[in-house]
Amino acid sequence: MVEAISWGSARTLAAGAACPLKPSSVPLREALGCRLAASLCALVPVPGVDVSAMDGYAVAGPGPWRVVGRVLAGGVAHGRALRAGEAVEIATGAPVPEGCEAVLPYERAEAGEGRVSGGFERGRHVRRRGEDIPEGTVVLGAGAVVTPVALGLAAALGHDTLLVRPRPKVLVLVTGDEVVHEGLPGAGRVRDAIGPFLPGLVEWAGGRVTEVGGLPDGAEALRTALNAGVGAPDVVVVCGASSRGPADHLRSVLGDLGAEVIVDGVAVRPGHPQLLARLPDGRLVVGLPGNPFAALSAALTLLAPVLRELAGTPAPRETSALVGPVRTHASDTRLVPVRRSARGAVQVGHDRPGSLWGAALADALAVVPPDWSGEQIELIELPPGG
Repeated sequence: MVEAISWGSARTLAAGAACPLKPSSVPLREALGCRLAASLCALVPVPGVDVSAMDGYAVAGPGPWRVVGRVLAGGVAHGRALRAGEAVEIATGAPVPEGCEAVLPYERAEAGEGRVSGGFERGRHVRRRGEDIPEGTVVLGAGAVVTPVALGLAAALGHDTLLVRPRPKVLVLVTGDEVVHEGLPGAGRVRDAIGPFLPGLVEWAGGRVTEVGGLPDGAEALRTALNAGVGAPDVVVVCGASSRGPADHLRSVLGDLGAEVIVDGVAVRPGHPQLLARLPDGRLVVGLPGNPFAALSAALTLLAPVLRELAGTPAPRETSALVGPVRTHASDTRLVPVRRSARGAVQVGHDRPGSLWGAALADALAVVPPDWSGEQIELIELPPGG
């Protein structure tokens, strides 16, 4: 069992404990937010045929022209090639007939009695097949995030499925007889603040919460919940049972289940009593403290690196100056809520372990080592809104 290892070592162990999930081919609607496991190529050209870029007349040769037909978007092309002096009325996006030299927009045309005239430039207002994207073109590389716009692009290029790095599935278990999940807590009770923030943090780190469940104190309830998740989530997050008090049963349950404990305590404030273990079936278990800011600190220390590795999402790294004096700990790293500014990271205060006030005011946590003497420090970005 490893006890109270350094913050940096804990993050390294967390990342090393996870391997990227195997690529999976999923329907477009399920690929949002994933990363491509292979390059995205155009299965069809865009446009697929020569089409009109304007509403007007497809013309051949010099004018005036005799109007010999009409073609609408989604319709079939004109039945034959245009001859010089002929025109076809055409809608934007409709296939231009063979022999078309240009499209004369309505606003530049004079039409009447089956004839049309006007000035035009050869090749104008015709989008040629593959002009925007030739067939076979690589439009996005492996590792690109599948955004809503990327989904639209993939559909336009003929894809119904995408090969992606799956987002790891996460089960969240919030323990404690004193925890309530709605309304005002009564005497001796506390409102759950961890369950509400974890889904957004998990999403930001590349995962997906499948369920947030509440558990009473007690080893049996926790053992049952961990056994019930066999083969389902990739990661189980247990909130509030990672310390060593009389109601903290996570370590004993993991021992009963034959789990390998990878991290048992991290030299960080807040969030010292955190834990990472691997169950015999391969699922990872992350134990978070019950105090909300301590849980956030632990989630950023152990859970986020695990999820980023599983999802194949590179972790950003940022450093900054830290403005003003800061209290250091004799032996532990401190995670301090800050806001970025032109001068550097500015502390926002309100950083007690039981409160998320400071973290809610901040846009990052400053990583302050015990021997800090004024040099640049690492910033951990906090999950943004939206």
